[in-house]
Amino acid sequence: MNIIALAGNPNSGKSSLFNHLTGLRQKVANFPGVTVDKKFGTLRLPGSGEVQVIDLPGTYSLYPSSQDERVTLDVLANPASEIYPSAVVYVADVTHLEKHFLLLTQIIDLGFPVILALNMSDLAEKEGIQVDTRQVSAYLGVPVVSVSGRRGDNIAALRQEIDKLLKEKKIVRRSSSIFQFYASEEKKVVAEIQASLNITNPYHALLLAHHHLRLPFLKKEEKTQIAAICQAAGFKDLPLQIAETMGRFSTYGPVLKRAIRKDGERNTLTDKLDAIFTHRIFAPLLFFAIMFLVFQAIFAWAVHPMNWIDQGFINAGEFLNRVLPPGWLTNLLTEGILSGLGGVLVFVPQIAILFFLITLLEEVGYMARAVYIFDKVMQQFGLNGRSVVALISGGACAIPAIMSTRTISNWKERIITIMVTPLISCSARIPVYTVLIAFVVPEGSLFGIFNMQGLAFMGLYLLGIMAALVSAYVFKKILKSKERSWLMLELPPYRMPMWTNVWLTIREKVGAFILGAGRVIMVVSIILWGLATYGPPKKMERAEREAIALAQEHSLNEMATANLVAARKIEMSYAGHLGKFIEPAIKPLGFDWKIGIALITSFAAREVFVATMATLYSIGSSDDEATIHNQLAEARRPGTGELVYTTATSAALLIFYVFAMQCISTMAVVHRETGSWKWVFIQFGYMSTLAYLASLTVFHLLN
Repeated sequence: MNIIALAGNPNSGKSSLFNHLTGLRQKVANFPGVTVDKKFGTLRLPGSGEVQVIDLPGTYSLYPSSQDERVTLDVLANPASEIYPSAVVYVADVTHLEKHFLLLTQIIDLGFPVILALNMSDLAEKEGIQVDTRQVSAYLGVPVVSVSGRRGDNIAALRQEIDKLLKEKKIVRRSSSIFQFYASEEKKVVAEIQASLNITNPYHALLLAHHHLRLPFLKKEEKTQIAAICQAAGFKDLPLQIAETMGRFSTYGPVLKRAIRKDGERNTLTDKLDAIFTHRIFAPLLFFAIMFLVFQAIFAWAVHPMNWIDQGFINAGEFLNRVLPPGWLTNLLTEGILSGLGGVLVFVPQIAILFFLITLLEEVGYMARAVYIFDKVMQQFGLNGRSVVALISGGACAIPAIMSTRTISNWKERIITIMVTPLISCSARIPVYTVLIAFVVPEGSLFGIFNMQGLAFMGLYLLGIMAALVSAYVFKKILKSKERSWLMLELPPYRMPMWTNVWLTIREKVGAFILGAGRVIMVVSIILWGLATYGPPKKMERAEREAIALAQEHSLNEMATANLVAARKIEMSYAGHLGKFIEPAIKPLGFDWKIGIALITSFAAREVFVATMATLYSIGSSDDEATIHNQLAEARRPGTGELVYTTATSAALLIFYVFAMQCISTMAVVHRETGSWKWVFIQFGYMSTLAYLASLTVFHLLN
């Protein structure tokens, strides 16, 4: 199958074109070498059949400064790869064309058949920018197509050019042009590498000379060979990169000046909005106002859909209990699987709203402004402006947020960002927060406008942000590095969102949450149901006899007797024994053994906490219509009869989940991104200690 790569600078509109070309025929996969979640899609062409399309990470050149940019180099410089492109569609922002030609000419010099897609033609028209595409095409020797990823203009013409290119596989031979900027010693290095590794393309050999130590696909002996050649010739890496970059600019710069015409300077809408959104005083205030509205919306908009889903699971449980015969299988379905899944899937509307609003901010171009606004502030805490993207993304999920730190070139700032990102409350914490906030903050509104529980919800997020900044400052003082920090960032123009992109992102993220969390919850619910239903036979029988005797002594009715028997049997079950084992450690926090079980199971994923409690409290319950909130509200401590979920206990549990590292998947990603278990243990240790001490303090202050 032919493979087409979409390449270009960041913010060039590759994702929009990718969605237009592939539609819904997309999947997420991993690049070999460096594992990065990237989109693959399929494109059907009349002449070439089915074609695989890869959306490569945005980069400014083939001399990458970050982990994310290196992925593009690794793919384009490895002909032996299974995903080595047959051709490249280079996506360039026509309104800022000059800066895009550095990477474009490098890719052409690698010998790929290339199509230049001049994107954002609609914006160019508004700004009075006209490009002589014939002149550009003649200079580059590649076909040029003007398109609009936003409106879908000329996508059919782009498909035709791709089809034509794949059939002809026309390669532009212009690699020798770049070597005019190199001395004879450097040319000799290229020739020797070509001969030693049997490489036909000279620019490919030059890239190996520059990057051989960091290219994962090169064999050890090949790296040794290239290193010996470079050392013998005195190959100077950085000065030659600068010479090549400046040489390329000086070569194609005059061509673009002749090919591009602008109808005078215009004060664009972006300029007018940036006067407000990047203002030294107003910008931070507007940012916090936007975040405030996001958290209010998560609570206010999701109420009715959540009620519908909750009622749907209650109805499903009642239906199964009516139509299925009594027995362990029915109990497993209703008390285990259905209760566990329902306890988490009820929060899908809130998660969908969160992803919708974050995607919307990215689409309109606001996220780049947030990076710019907070760069200087972030550096005071040992972070980088790009850390803002990771921290905001952490509000959705810590895993892609940590992976996004690959755009941070400074080692120290990247490590610190990885260490503190899990402190930002992610979407998996939403179910926990939503259930527990109701025990701490009563329903109601402030000034008749602001939802009180929504304010508390935002307060938890702000607490996580404050903890992340303080922790980052501590790491800044501990970690030492001689690297200098810098931020190179393009502020894209403000645009109306591409609703197709928004929908696809929500579908992908919510689908990943449902499928990913659903699988974990299914397994955990089945295991937990078994552990909570069964136990040592003699102890289970004795617990049942004692419960029945106690019920008779107090003249309890049938429903109360059944609930008492169920409670005593769960306590004597295998799950009960596990909870009792860790109870001494968590008792000072106000937690009982059932909460202890939930803390253990939620290491699989934070949202499993709610599923665990739903499963534990549904087993043996006579009230089929009780929601998880009602079940927890009625939970009492054996012997004393005190409510379990008091304000103090609920607040302590909330604080514990704000700070605790309760996600195995995040720990695995930290190990993969840092390449060491040391950072995983440090992160787990300081977050767990912080969670325990903060929870302990809150419980004793409120109790």
